[in-house]
Order: sequence, then C-alpha cells, then structure tokens
Amino acid sequence: MDTTAYGEWIRVFEAARRDRAERGDPDWRTGVPPHPAIRRSVQRFQVGEDGDGAGLITKAEASGDAEYAEAVRMFVAEERNHARLLALLLAAGGAPVIASHWSDRIFVSLRRALGLRLELLVLMIAEVVALRYYRALRDGAEDALTREVAGRVLADEERHVPFHCHRLRRALRPLPPPVRVAVTAGWRTGLAAASLVVAADHGPALRRLRVGRGRFVAEVVRSSGPIAAAMR
Repeated sequence: MDTTAYGEWIRVFEAARRDRAERGDPDWRTGVPPHPAIRRSVQRFQVGEDGDGAGLITKAEASGDAEYAEAVRMFVAEERNHARLLALLLAAGGAPVIASHWSDRIFVSLRRALGLRLELLVLMIAEVVALRYYRALRDGAEDALTREVAGRVLADEERHVPFHCHRLRRALRPLPPPVRVAVTAGWRTGLAAASLVVAADHGPALRRLRVGRGRFVAEVVRSSGPIAAAMR
C-alpha cells in the first residue's frame, strides 16, 4: 500500500465489515463452561478490548488527515466488536465479564497521556501480544466455539498490526535514522517487558493452551524484529 494515503485501508476495513455482516455471529448455543484458567484469561482480555477508543479517534482527527481518521474509527469499531464477541463467548459458557483489570487500567492511562505517535507505539505493544495470545487460544482451546471466536479476532488483529505500522512509518520518517533505530529498539524492549507481564498473569491459561510462559514470551519477542523493521 502507498505509505501516505489511507483510502485503501478504508476499503480493507469496509470489506471486513461486509464479510462479518454476511457471516453473522457464531452459534452461541454451542458454548460450554470454560476451564477456570481460560475463563479468567478471556475475561481479562475482554476488558482490554472494551476500551472506547475516543482518545485515539480524537488524536487521529487532530492530525488533519480525514482518511486516516476514518480508518481509525473503523479500527476502533473492530476492537469494540472483539469485546462484544468475547463477552458473548463468556456468556455462552455461563461466565460473566469483569468490570476492570489492573493491567488494562495502567495501559489505558499511559496511552491517554501520550501524543498520537507514542500512543500508537504503546498500542502496538498490546496488538503484537494479542496476536500470539489469540493464536494460542485458536489453536489450543478445547471447544470449537472458543476456537472460532479466537480465529475471528486473530484475523482482525493480523490486519491491525500492518495498519498501525503504516502510520508509524510516516510518523517516524522525519527522525534521523539513528533515532528511528533507537525508538524501535525501545519499543521492542517495552514489548518484551509487556509479554513477561502477560505471561505471568495468564500463565495457567497458557499452560492449558499448551504454550507455556517461556514459549509465549520467546515467540512474541521473536516476532518483534520484522515489525520494528516495518516501522522504520
């Protein structure tokens, strides 16, 4: 895609929206009570997906790029849909959502305090961690409904990472090359730290999904190299 225009991203998001409308929701009647470790893990990720995105939209609108702002609104709509799907998945298994979690409160507070460029760098940490988490849930969950929901969310997240990379390339371009390298190296360090926190917090679920803490962290860190290069 062109490195400055966002019309193509709008078309990509719109095509995904049409596909969701045509497919409809999964059959929630097939839900089963989740293992307690999986339930607690999904509840925490559901809280993270349930942010309103208003701050990001406001910053995107302030950038002066109407197409980018529209694409961000479509991204936020997909995140809200993830929260909806996860809430319905929990309900189908007889589990409630939770009101908040400490990790999400810290993450949201940090994002809101930053400008657009730094907010996107923080957001990308969450998105890359989510890629590995939803892949583990899709491949390792014991019931078909959880695997289906995780697969749907994962497909969106696989589009979100290059979308944000697209914007970050533009945002980092004015910086001297050594500074860009330093910024992305710092981002990779932050991602590694976040993956350790998630692995510790979700360890019982990761073991149940046959991934394990060490493998989860190693694979998140390994994935960060190509993504950091794409940002530069």
